[in-house]
Amino acid sequence: MDVELLTIGAFAKAARLSPKALRLYDELGLLPPARVDPVTGYRRYAPQQVERARLVAWLRRLGMPLARIRHVCSLDAGAAAGEVRAFWARAEAETAARRDLAAFLVDHLTRKDPAMSPTIPALGMRYAAASDTGLVRESNQDTAYAGSRLLAVADGFGDEGAPASAAAVESLRRLESGGVPADGLLNVLADAVEEAGRAVHDAVGSGSAPQHAGTTLTAMLWTGSQLGLVHIGDSRVYRLRDGELFQITHDHTVVQSMVDEGRITPEEAASHPQRSLLVRALGRGADATAEMRLQDARPGDRYLLCSDGLSTVVPGDEIRRVLAAPGEPGAAVRELVALANGSGGPDNVSCVVADVVPGA
Repeated sequence: MDVELLTIGAFAKAARLSPKALRLYDELGLLPPARVDPVTGYRRYAPQQVERARLVAWLRRLGMPLARIRHVCSLDAGAAAGEVRAFWARAEAETAARRDLAAFLVDHLTRKDPAMSPTIPALGMRYAAASDTGLVRESNQDTAYAGSRLLAVADGFGDEGAPASAAAVESLRRLESGGVPADGLLNVLADAVEEAGRAVHDAVGSGSAPQHAGTTLTAMLWTGSQLGLVHIGDSRVYRLRDGELFQITHDHTVVQSMVDEGRITPEEAASHPQRSLLVRALGRGADATAEMRLQDARPGDRYLLCSDGLSTVVPGDEIRRVLAAPGEPGAAVRELVALANGSGGPDNVSCVVADVVPGA
């Protein structure tokens, strides 16, 4: 039988793995040898183990963690293919997030270089906000706010959802006063999110089930030339520019994670029974990791911040139609709320619309 087994050197060459890696995989139980000499400890492998070893090598080259590789290797071919597809979809989503951060850093450093920083024209904003209970819920757990510097929407959940959303937005309102330099904007927002998290924690602390209460928070802080975005949960920000509507936030939900991993399609996500289940939020025991970035503003841009009471019942084409129509932000806000209620109003709905206009 020894004649049929491969030495660790020969097996390493056939599997395109180093002997050191094979020893590690043996220790982890991922790729144990067919036989270990009880005296010398020398490892020998069966030829039929080469295919599994090559799969391990490929998955490692893909960047997959060893624990997940062990799981993949335990599956049949079809299920293993699904796991690889899901892993790579997640990797692509994370790469896209790092790409956005790299673009921000390049822009940030360019602006700090006097020789490269362009002259930025003075801009202003016109804005409006509205929040409505809808036609089904007994109370409104949303909070919407629009001011000269701050735009915010928070969607509370649980028994203490209303005070949670109100506390989060109220905590950010201090940003309305005082100057915030553009190159320090993200640091200011990071501190503000921490304060908002503490405010929510305190607001739900006396409730009947504080561990099941919290809020989303999606807000933009205006510097006069840029908007600093902070986002956690499934409220959204859309931007209308040159007639095209872009969703510039990413939902932090179980269903969106499934879409990112390629497990379901966006069409399936729209009707999924768990589409409102959050993976990030402000609240006790929740993952409070917020997305933060800078958005360059141009004259003519129109921004919409909304709770999922709008985005889950009003199609994107209808939202774009309303935002693209001429008129003040207040008219757009009222029509969007009316559309949500016209679609049954199953949830609270909150909207903030802001126009970027020339002028100080």
